[in-house]
Order: sequence, then C-alpha cells, then structure tokens
Amino acid sequence: MTALDDVFRPGGALARAFEGFVSRPSQRRMAERIAQAFEQRECLLVEAGTGTGKTFAYLVPALTSGLRVLISTGTRTLQDQLYTRDIPLLAGALGRPLTTALLKGRANYLCLAKLAGAAAQETLFAGEEPALMVAVRDWASTTRSGDLAEVAALGESHPLRAQLTSTREGCTGARCAEFSRCHVFAARRAALEADLVVVNHHLLLADLALKEDGYGELLPGVDALILDEAHQLPDLAAEFFGVSCSSRQFDTLLADTRVELLAVKVPAGEIARLHKLVEAPLRALGARLGRQERRLAWEELEADARGECESLQAALGALARGLEAAGDSAGVAQCAARARSLAADLAQVMSEPGEAEAGGARSVAVTARGFALSVLPYDISTRFRGLIDQHPSAWIFTSATLALAGNFQHFSTRLGLADAATLCLESPFDYERQAVLYLPAGLPDPGAPGYTEAVLEAARPLLEASDGGAFLLFTSHRALRIAARELRTRDWPAAWPLLVQNDAPRELLLRRFRDSGRAVLLGTASFWEGVDVQGVALRLVVIDKLPFASPDDPQVRARAQYLQSQGVNAFRDYQLPEAALALKQGVGRLIRSEEDRGVVMLCDPRLLTRGYGRSLLASLPPMRPTREPEEAIAMLRRSARELVPA
Repeated sequence: MTALDDVFRPGGALARAFEGFVSRPSQRRMAERIAQAFEQRECLLVEAGTGTGKTFAYLVPALTSGLRVLISTGTRTLQDQLYTRDIPLLAGALGRPLTTALLKGRANYLCLAKLAGAAAQETLFAGEEPALMVAVRDWASTTRSGDLAEVAALGESHPLRAQLTSTREGCTGARCAEFSRCHVFAARRAALEADLVVVNHHLLLADLALKEDGYGELLPGVDALILDEAHQLPDLAAEFFGVSCSSRQFDTLLADTRVELLAVKVPAGEIARLHKLVEAPLRALGARLGRQERRLAWEELEADARGECESLQAALGALARGLEAAGDSAGVAQCAARARSLAADLAQVMSEPGEAEAGGARSVAVTARGFALSVLPYDISTRFRGLIDQHPSAWIFTSATLALAGNFQHFSTRLGLADAATLCLESPFDYERQAVLYLPAGLPDPGAPGYTEAVLEAARPLLEASDGGAFLLFTSHRALRIAARELRTRDWPAAWPLLVQNDAPRELLLRRFRDSGRAVLLGTASFWEGVDVQGVALRLVVIDKLPFASPDDPQVRARAQYLQSQGVNAFRDYQLPEAALALKQGVGRLIRSEEDRGVVMLCDPRLLTRGYGRSLLASLPPMRPTREPEEAIAMLRRSARELVPA
C-alpha cells in the first residue's frame, strides 16, 4: 500500500480525521497522478468533475512531497478558504506541520507612506465618520499584517481603501521612507520563507509577466505550482500581456502628484499649472467619450476623440518633464516615471496594428465612471509557454471545466501547452438520478424583442413548483436589468426573497440565499462560476441564453477576424468552445453534492435548432433530458417537499 493509498482509503487518514469523508477512486487517482507529475517535473492538465474532491487531491501531494509548492487560485474566496481552513485542517490530519504564507495584492495592504502623508495634510479622513478615523489609526498602530480585511468597516468597495493602499506604479520600493516597515514587502518576505504559498492568478501572472520588484524572487525557488480554477488563465494572461490605460489611472496619477509636490513644498500655483497640463485634455477626452456605457474598436472611435488622445499623450510627457524639474524626491520621480509609462501605453493603443509591439485588438470601453483604452494580444501561446519553460518546475493546471468531451485542445492551444500530459476525471455524482435538463418548447429566437420576458413567463411554473430556491442566470447585464424590473413590478410572492446582483456584495447575496431556502437570485457573469450552494437552498437553475461572447464586442470581433486571417474557423475553434466551457460552468451550479437534486432549465431554442447544439449538449453532465414541463415540475415538487420544510 502506498502512502497515498493510506491517506485516501476507507478508514485511512482522511476518514479518521474528517467525519463523513467519502473515499472516491477518482480523487485518489488525481492525487497519485499529481504526485507523479511532481516527481517528474511534468506539465499536467487535470479536469476534475464536480464532486471529485480536487482540493484535497492536490493538497495531499503538496503537503507530503517535501517540495516547495505554490498554489494559485482564480478567486479570493478560494484563496482564503485554502489558507484559513483546508491547509491547516489537512496538515493536522496528516501530521505534516509546515510553514505557509498567504500573499495578496497590494490593494489589500495598508501603505504606511500614504497614511503618513495624508495624515500630515489632514486630507485622508475628510468627510468620513470620526469613529472610522479612530478605528483605522488605532488598527494601523497595532496590526502586524497590514491586511485591510482586519478592519470590518472597510469593505472591499469602500472608497477609503484606494487612499490607504499603494499601486505598482506608485510604489517607490526601497526608496520609500517606510520601506523597512512595509506590509507588502513583509508579506513577500514571508512568502519567500514558506514551504507552501497561496497566491491568486493576478499575482502569479505579475510574477511571470511584469517582474515587478519583489515578485521575481518567488518562482525560482518553487518546485511545483498548482493552478486551480485554471480555466480563467487564458483571458487573464491576455490582459497581463496586453496594454491598458484608464481614466482611473490618470486620476490617481494626478492625485498622487499633488500629494508628492505638496510634500516637497512646491508652490500651489506651480502645482495647479502642472495639473492643468493633463486635466484639460483628460476632461476633453472624457467629454468626447461621454458616460453612456459602450464598447467599440479603436478604429470606430470618432476622429475628435482620437485627437484628444494624442493631446493627452503629449500632456503626459510635458507633466513628466515638469515634475523632473519641480523636485528631487523619490515620490516626485516616481510620478514622473508613471507619466512617461502612461504616455507610452497610450501610444501603443494609438499605434497602427503593424506598429504595435504585441499586435492585438485595440478597443475603447466607456462606463458611467470613466473609460479604458486597451490592446489585447491575439495569441499569447508562445509567450506564455516561454515563461513556463523559464521555470522548469512541475506545473499542474486544474479545474472542473478545462476539456470538451475529454479533449483539452482548446485550453492547451491558447496557452501553448499542446504537449502537456492530461487527465480527465468524470464527476462521481449520479446526474441521471439527481437532475433533469429541461429544454422548454415554444420560446422565440433569443434575438427577438421580448425574449427575456418570455423566459420569465416560461420559468414561472417551475418557480412555483420549486417554491423559490432558484438561480436565474443571464448572459448580459441588460437582460438582468430587464428581468429585475419585470419581476419587481409583477405580483411577486413575499415568501420568495428577490436577490439581484449588484444590489449587495456577492457573498452577502449568497449568504441571504442560503439562509432563506426560498430565495430567487438573479445574476450574470460572476454567478456562473465559483459559486457553491449545496443542499436545501438551490433546486432550480434557469439559463436564459447560450453564453456566446457578443459578436459586437470589439475584442471578440477583432480576434475572430485575426483567426480567420490565419486560416482558422473562428466560430468552430474559438467562439463555440468558449461558449461550451461557460455553459458547463453555469449548469454546474446546480449539483454540488450527492444529496442535491433539481432542474436545469436551458431556455435557448438554438440548442435544438442549430447544428452546434448537439456538441454543446454533449459537453454537459449526463442529466436526464426532457421537453415536457410536467416532468421538470414533478422533479421540483419532489425536491421542494424533501429539501424545504413546510
């Protein structure tokens, strides 16, 4: 018997430590294959169907291998769960004490230099509650980690957080007067000394791609990397390898510039003059773009707006020269360097496709809060693979959605991992017994007026049968808003709390959903994945449309055109696989344990009227399909009786 056999077998170490532990052959097989990949320093892709227990399957080899391991996750929720719960519990069960570290992004740590500078100018807490000011200052004087999560009053969206934290561009590093006490660098030093480090994909990609101070030291000493929720990596990597500049970056630069110039006692008149250099073209560009939400290709941008971009680029250069002449502090020098960097990024966005260093889709995104200009590369495979080859460790990529019908080609091609070893493990759940896949008849084409209203009408009998307990998942924010408006104006049962995305933080909405047992939650993108509601609360998942990326999105359109120019069928080899993986994620919200039962209602009639519908259905778990509403209603009534007390 191997050491892993003894851990995972019935009556083994995990069964003795965790009440209710179920020994699953697929979990043991995953752990054994990962252990082998560790030994041979392989690159391994693992799809582990829901219920496999992939977290323990990769943590056990990580804890018992004797190697230095880095684990990267796609969400902060999983990152915190691993560090605060799963790793300590498992290390205790296995008798494997080890040093661990949790490393977050800069936006989570107090910047002592910012706190000191703002406090000296008495600007930080202007307009804030006095109690909050006292709480933050008292906490800042005693905290060891500097993690803002320790301050309950400072939620993730609190505006004060931006004034208390540093950015990569604004950090002066070793030149900072507070460097010896810096919480960010203290966290990094702890990570360098730990046996096991938990990060997220943004930090990992920063380490790989940006090489900012302090991050480049992490990977060389790592023997193995485990990337959970790996399906997010292709799009995230494209963002890191691309270029983006936003109105928020310009605003932050101006705000930091003012603080640094005041600190070196530059006259107010000179500060105003330097600010006006950038403020005038920035405001003019904002006025040209407007505040109506839209996305468009750079080529579609009005000539006047492009002219304002050129003026803004020139102004950033003038600001940099003015700052270099105004003072010689580290902070002022850093602001000058940021101005030049933003000017260079803006120039790359404005450059012709043949001139762009990376070559990619140039686009403009406008929201009510500002704008962003970006270039995303068409193909990151060579660059990503090159970065992996620079670090000859074991690389484990895992998720519940990496493959289509057991084929990893789409994922592996995007990241340059065509020669990686693969393992596909099906879910141990009995989907045929636990779930019905309902494909309603009679719905109009998804592009028809009133489609969302028709979906709600078709879903109402199922909601009544399930007595609430439903996710209504939409492929666009527009459809979400229409549905929320419709349901709020109808005769909505008081027994079904209506929870709508953006009305409250996601975790708060999910907690209310679980606690209610009869709630109906309306969500879009962020609720399609990374949401785990087991047991009584969730019995029905309604999906309005197939999750194809909008063909009007300029980046999707540009990438499709690029693929066509390379002789690739963009729909078959890009848009369809992406939709299949996203659909698989959405459908996967329903069955999260052996006890769960319910119905997935896929409303889009194209599943049965278009040729590609068959391949999309084949990518889903083997639920019992039906077109008969009575069968779905009967399943929901049974689930409601069994799972929700009267």
